[in-house]
Amino acid sequence: MTAIAADLDAAGFTVERLDSLWGAEAAASLHRGSRVAALRALASRESSPLATLATLFVLGLPVSRAHADAAFPTAGVDRVVAAGLLRLDPTSSDDSGLPLDVADVLVHPTVDLRPYAFVDDLGAGSWWIVSDLGELALGTALGEEHVLGIGGATTTLSGLQLPVHVGRVLDLGTGCGIQAMHARRFADQVVATDISRRAFDIARFNVALNGLDGIEFRLGSLFEPVAGERFDRIVSNPPFVITPRREGVPAYEYRDGGMVGDTLVETVLRGLEEHLEPGGTAQLLGNWEYRWGSDGLERVSSWFADAELDVWVVERERQDPPAYAETWIRDGGTKPGTAEFDQLVDAWLDDFRDRRVTGVGFGYVVVRRAPHDTDVPGGTPHLRRFERVPETLGSNPAGLGATVARALDAAAWLAVHDDAALAAAHLRVAGDVTEERAYWPGNDDPTVMTLVQGGGFGRRVDADTALAAFVGACDGELSVAAIVGAIAQITGVDEAALTADLLPRARDLVLDGLLLPA
Repeated sequence: MTAIAADLDAAGFTVERLDSLWGAEAAASLHRGSRVAALRALASRESSPLATLATLFVLGLPVSRAHADAAFPTAGVDRVVAAGLLRLDPTSSDDSGLPLDVADVLVHPTVDLRPYAFVDDLGAGSWWIVSDLGELALGTALGEEHVLGIGGATTTLSGLQLPVHVGRVLDLGTGCGIQAMHARRFADQVVATDISRRAFDIARFNVALNGLDGIEFRLGSLFEPVAGERFDRIVSNPPFVITPRREGVPAYEYRDGGMVGDTLVETVLRGLEEHLEPGGTAQLLGNWEYRWGSDGLERVSSWFADAELDVWVVERERQDPPAYAETWIRDGGTKPGTAEFDQLVDAWLDDFRDRRVTGVGFGYVVVRRAPHDTDVPGGTPHLRRFERVPETLGSNPAGLGATVARALDAAAWLAVHDDAALAAAHLRVAGDVTEERAYWPGNDDPTVMTLVQGGGFGRRVDADTALAAFVGACDGELSVAAIVGAIAQITGVDEAALTADLLPRARDLVLDGLLLPA
């Protein structure tokens, strides 16, 4: 494993070097599922170990044995074949039909292997990640045991993990192991579970290839491998995709938990409290159904009705049944316009009709179990927030983990500050908050005032004159009560009425991170 890593490193097999190899346009084209532009770019360059690795593991195409030997001078091709990354094609021949020399035997990739770069609160990092060959390389729909690599959901969840050091973390449904690897950066030990044996093999390989330790793998479904155990943090991108339970519909292990509708997400969320240490947190992705006469977020809220947990659910997107079905059928590699595609859409729509599903929401869930000591901040559940935040808000290269951590701290602070304590508190405006004002032409008074958060979720809060004046005066010097009293005196408004108006809004601004306790 060390020798393979040495060869990848020596070739400069990095995200930055790959982008330079074939250019930004070809990289974007690859992301859209076409390798033509990348192949044209490679054809204009001299052969190199980097080009060979890119052709094999990113484009999914064979190379000659001679080029493969040059790309793996330390490990040697035979060792890479034995590791399961390559296979030799002994039947290769040229146009004459005669066997080729051993140096010209074709070498084929058996997996997708590519560099992955990220940024978190510890700084920039990079790994090499193995997964199964995708639809582009296979030329067919994916197999049901397919192990997925890095995707949009991967980066969403990795960015959502709290950047706070803890003892033990559970990665539920580890897949290729990427979330366990991210979790290890902030934990002493990680336990990674999955029901797929192939996923386990690939995840173990990724951990070893990148020289990581402290990650234990256990085979089994959901919480079964950790029965009776508790963790300081649970992270999970579970197989939440709603899939019809009908013959002929592929059941992809990486996304389908084998349950009806959103039952798997409900099962995972209901199991969190039992497996979290006091004060422990969980960050998960999931989706939930909207049914006729039933709001999706209200359904999620009901799953936590009896739990002693702080809960924050953020819905980022909602799809109607046809759009949801088409999205996941394409994800499996079935082409639109084919009879198979149409049959699968029919199966999905029948399934949704039978449960009167009108839409599916997608987003993430943040949970914290209350500490034992109810006399400390956060000692009892106090955060129950179910909101819709569009995908267009909250785009941060380092993710939202730090934002979530601050929100949980703010919720704990607010819980022990009743209105009298909040009035006596000193607040300051967060450094990323600005104010926008819009005026009618020729009018000196603004018609619209908006508080704008530069980081986090990038929230935009409409403000009237009183709220704008209050936030503008929050510099940590004066108490909330003093600021409200001054505004009331200047504007001639009843102070008690103004206090009743501003305190709830101040709480919201603290929770959202626009105001900070000073």
